[in-house]
Amino acid sequence: MVTYLARRLPSAVLVLFLASLLIFAILRLVPGSPEETLAGADASPEQLAAVRADLGLDRPLVAQYLSWLGSLFRFDLGKSYIVGGSIGDLIAYGAQNTVVLAASALLIAVMYALVVSTASVIFRNRVLDAVVTVNNSIAAALPIFITGTLLVLVFGILWPILPSGGTPPDGFLTRPDIAAQYLVLPAITLAIPAGAALTRFLVEALHTELRQPYVVTAQSIGVNRRRIVLAHALPNALPSVLTVLGLTAGGLLGGAVLVESIFVWPGLGLLTEEAINSRDYPLVQVLLVLSVAVFVVLQLLTDVAHAWLDPRIRLGGQA
Repeated sequence: MVTYLARRLPSAVLVLFLASLLIFAILRLVPGSPEETLAGADASPEQLAAVRADLGLDRPLVAQYLSWLGSLFRFDLGKSYIVGGSIGDLIAYGAQNTVVLAASALLIAVMYALVVSTASVIFRNRVLDAVVTVNNSIAAALPIFITGTLLVLVFGILWPILPSGGTPPDGFLTRPDIAAQYLVLPAITLAIPAGAALTRFLVEALHTELRQPYVVTAQSIGVNRRRIVLAHALPNALPSVLTVLGLTAGGLLGGAVLVESIFVWPGLGLLTEEAINSRDYPLVQVLLVLSVAVFVVLQLLTDVAHAWLDPRIRLGGQA
């Protein structure tokens, strides 16, 4: 496993390096002067020069990039001019809210996929299959902002039983029962398309496993179908679904931007939207690199888990 991980790390580091280079170049090509945006339209020449010096914009581009890259390695993320405050503090506060939301949504999506997929395969009911197919199609096709708006309208306005926005005033751990109420609507909104995608792939993987010779043999000797699915087909189908799970987890972070805007959830998505709208260049740079780093790490962890569950991957690579 260590050898497999060592083979995967160089490509992950290369992706991060190229992404940081691309992000740095694109933000430098955006029309408009960063110092004028950050200092304000009424800033004096001295103020503009001070902002340029503080951001290092008065140095050559190569020196700017290397200095910025070095600050990232030292976790010296700088400060936000428009949003205000230390970038590290802003990201730390937003990250904990986004992680709670994304983890809750992923848990709901995985549980939904496991229950619906195994039930659909075990019972082999045409009506159930049709309901699952229609439900997954609608869930995958319906945009997140429509789903979120409908949930707010129904459960926050017409039938006000759940909070329609914000986070628990006393934190997530002080009163878990209150925190769960704030989490329900945004987590379900984020989990609906993810659960539909996981269900579709898991059903196909289970059907593929049920056509394997070992299943035919088990059926011929009278093994119960439920036991075949849960004890044999499901464990063998999970490795092929892990890749989809990794992509789904990364997609949850992208969908969190819309969900956090709808439910006024102070996470990284809402922070990214605020930074882009206000053209807070230092904050935007760090947030974009962070999003790429999270996706690369998730993909790396998915590959490692896949190789751990399926020895053919790591042994084949070693050969």
